[in-house]
Amino acid sequence: MTYLITFACYGAHLHGDQAGSVDRLHNQPGTRAIESDAGRVRLERSLMDQPLYTMNHARREAVLAGLVERASQRGWKLLAAHVRANHVHVVIVADAVPERILNDLKAYASRFLNRLGLDTPDRKRWARHGSTRWLAATESVVAAIRYVIEKQGDPMAVYVAPDQRW
Repeated sequence: MTYLITFACYGAHLHGDQAGSVDRLHNQPGTRAIESDAGRVRLERSLMDQPLYTMNHARREAVLAGLVERASQRGWKLLAAHVRANHVHVVIVADAVPERILNDLKAYASRFLNRLGLDTPDRKRWARHGSTRWLAATESVVAAIRYVIEKQGDPMAVYVAPDQRW
Protein backbone atom coordinates (compact mmCIF):
# COMPACT_ATOMS: atom_id res chain seq x y z
CA MET A 1 0.00 0.00 0.00
CA THR A 2 1.20 3.51 -0.81
CA TYR A 3 0.28 6.43 1.41
CA LEU A 4 0.64 10.18 1.60
CA ILE A 5 1.28 10.85 5.28
CA THR A 6 1.25 14.38 6.66
CA PHE A 7 1.79 15.56 10.21
CA ALA A 8 2.11 19.02 11.69
CA CYS A 9 4.19 20.47 14.47
CA TYR A 10 2.59 21.12 17.83
CA GLY A 11 0.39 24.21 17.61
CA ALA A 12 1.01 24.78 13.90
CA HIS A 13 -2.57 24.20 12.73
CA LEU A 14 -5.20 25.20 15.24
CA HIS A 15 -8.88 24.62 14.55
CA GLY A 16 -10.36 27.75 13.04
CA ASP A 17 -7.04 29.30 11.99
CA GLN A 18 -8.08 29.07 8.34
CA ALA A 19 -11.24 28.34 6.46
CA GLY A 20 -11.55 24.69 5.53
CA SER A 21 -9.87 23.21 8.57
CA VAL A 22 -11.36 20.15 10.23
CA ASP A 23 -11.94 18.73 13.68
CA ARG A 24 -13.58 15.55 14.93
CA LEU A 25 -17.04 17.02 14.25
CA HIS A 26 -16.14 18.30 10.76
CA ASN A 27 -14.04 15.56 9.17
CA GLN A 28 -16.34 13.45 7.03
CA PRO A 29 -16.44 13.77 3.24
CA GLY A 30 -19.32 15.95 2.21
CA THR A 31 -19.65 17.71 5.58
CA ARG A 32 -18.95 21.38 6.01
CA ALA A 33 -15.47 22.33 7.19
CA ILE A 34 -14.78 24.78 10.01
CA GLU A 35 -14.93 28.46 9.12
CA SER A 36 -12.13 30.82 10.15
CA ASP A 37 -12.67 31.72 13.78
CA ALA A 38 -10.16 33.97 15.56
CA GLY A 39 -11.88 33.38 18.90
CA ARG A 40 -11.51 29.61 18.59
CA VAL A 41 -7.84 30.03 17.65
CA ARG A 42 -7.27 32.20 20.76
CA LEU A 43 -9.03 29.60 22.91
CA GLU A 44 -7.03 26.71 21.50
CA ARG A 45 -3.77 28.65 21.85
CA SER A 46 -4.62 29.38 25.49
CA LEU A 47 -5.07 25.63 26.09
CA MET A 48 -1.59 24.80 24.77
CA ASP A 49 0.77 23.93 27.61
CA GLN A 50 3.90 24.54 25.52
CA PRO A 51 4.75 27.08 22.85
CA LEU A 52 4.33 26.45 19.15
CA TYR A 53 7.03 24.12 17.82
CA THR A 54 8.89 25.00 14.63
CA MET A 55 11.92 23.38 13.07
CA ASN A 56 15.06 25.17 12.05
CA HIS A 57 17.50 23.71 9.51
CA ALA A 58 19.20 21.34 11.98
CA ARG A 59 15.89 20.02 13.25
CA ARG A 60 14.50 19.51 9.73
CA GLU A 61 17.61 17.58 8.68
CA ALA A 62 17.42 15.42 11.82
CA VAL A 63 13.75 14.64 11.21
CA LEU A 64 14.49 13.73 7.60
CA ALA A 65 17.33 11.44 8.66
CA GLY A 66 15.01 9.77 11.16
CA LEU A 67 12.33 9.20 8.51
CA VAL A 68 14.82 7.66 6.09
CA GLU A 69 16.35 5.41 8.74
CA ARG A 70 13.02 4.23 10.16
CA ALA A 71 11.61 3.40 6.74
CA SER A 72 14.72 1.40 5.97
CA GLN A 73 14.61 -0.48 9.29
CA ARG A 74 10.96 -1.41 8.77
CA GLY A 75 11.43 -2.48 5.16
CA TRP A 76 9.19 0.34 3.98
CA LYS A 77 9.99 2.16 0.73
CA LEU A 78 10.22 5.89 1.25
CA LEU A 79 9.40 7.47 -2.12
CA ALA A 80 9.54 11.13 -1.11
CA ALA A 81 9.63 13.30 1.99
CA HIS A 82 9.68 17.02 2.66
CA VAL A 83 10.26 18.36 6.15
CA ARG A 84 9.06 21.95 6.42
CA ALA A 85 9.35 24.41 9.31
CA ASN A 86 5.96 23.39 10.74
CA HIS A 87 4.92 20.13 9.06
CA VAL A 88 6.11 16.97 7.32
CA HIS A 89 4.92 15.21 4.16
CA VAL A 90 5.88 11.61 3.32
CA VAL A 91 4.99 9.35 0.39
CA ILE A 92 5.68 5.79 1.48
CA VAL A 93 5.02 2.18 0.49
CA ALA A 94 4.47 0.06 3.58
CA ASP A 95 2.79 -3.14 4.68
CA ALA A 96 1.33 -1.62 7.84
CA VAL A 97 -1.80 0.29 8.75
CA PRO A 98 -1.26 3.98 8.02
CA GLU A 99 -1.82 5.11 11.62
CA ARG A 100 1.05 2.86 12.72
CA ILE A 101 3.28 4.31 10.01
CA LEU A 102 2.37 7.84 11.08
CA ASN A 103 3.00 7.20 14.77
CA ASP A 104 6.21 5.26 14.11
CA LEU A 105 7.65 8.04 11.93
CA LYS A 106 6.74 10.73 14.47
CA ALA A 107 8.29 8.74 17.33
CA TYR A 108 11.48 8.01 15.44
CA ALA A 109 11.80 11.63 14.29
CA SER A 110 11.52 12.67 17.95
CA ARG A 111 14.32 10.26 18.88
CA PHE A 112 16.58 11.88 16.32
CA LEU A 113 15.68 15.33 17.64
CA ASN A 114 16.40 14.18 21.19
CA ARG A 115 19.88 13.10 20.08
CA LEU A 116 20.57 16.67 18.97
CA GLY A 117 19.88 17.92 22.49
CA LEU A 118 18.27 21.10 21.15
CA ASP A 119 15.01 20.45 22.99
CA THR A 120 14.20 18.74 26.22
CA PRO A 121 12.87 15.18 25.75
CA ASP A 122 9.46 16.22 27.12
CA ARG A 123 9.05 18.84 24.37
CA LYS A 124 5.80 18.43 22.45
CA ARG A 125 6.77 18.43 18.80
CA TRP A 126 3.85 16.96 16.90
CA ALA A 127 0.15 17.61 16.66
CA ARG A 128 -1.90 14.75 18.06
CA HIS A 129 -3.06 13.35 14.75
CA GLY A 130 -2.09 13.61 11.11
CA SER A 131 -3.36 12.78 7.66
CA THR A 132 -3.02 9.28 6.20
CA ARG A 133 -4.24 9.14 2.62
CA TRP A 134 -4.16 5.90 0.64
CA LEU A 135 -2.90 6.32 -2.93
CA ALA A 136 -4.56 3.65 -5.06
CA ALA A 137 -3.51 4.57 -8.59
CA THR A 138 -0.07 5.18 -10.08
CA GLU A 139 -1.24 8.64 -11.15
CA SER A 140 -2.12 9.42 -7.53
CA VAL A 141 1.33 8.35 -6.36
CA VAL A 142 3.04 10.49 -9.00
CA ALA A 143 0.82 13.46 -8.13
CA ALA A 144 1.56 13.03 -4.41
CA ILE A 145 5.32 12.91 -5.03
CA ARG A 146 5.11 16.07 -7.14
CA TYR A 147 3.02 17.76 -4.45
CA VAL A 148 5.49 16.83 -1.71
CA ILE A 149 8.62 17.79 -3.64
CA GLU A 150 7.53 20.66 -5.89
CA LYS A 151 4.45 22.30 -4.38
CA GLN A 152 5.60 23.19 -0.87
CA GLY A 153 7.48 26.38 -1.62
CA ASP A 154 11.24 26.64 -1.42
CA PRO A 155 12.78 23.22 -0.73
CA MET A 156 13.80 22.64 2.86
CA ALA A 157 14.80 19.10 3.94
CA VAL A 158 13.82 16.93 0.95
CA TYR A 159 14.22 13.25 0.10
CA VAL A 160 13.39 11.58 -3.20
CA ALA A 161 14.02 7.84 -3.65
CA PRO A 162 16.88 7.44 -6.14
CA ASP A 163 14.79 5.30 -8.48
CA GLN A 164 11.83 7.70 -8.64
CA ARG A 165 11.06 9.15 -12.06
CA TRP A 166 7.92 11.12 -12.66
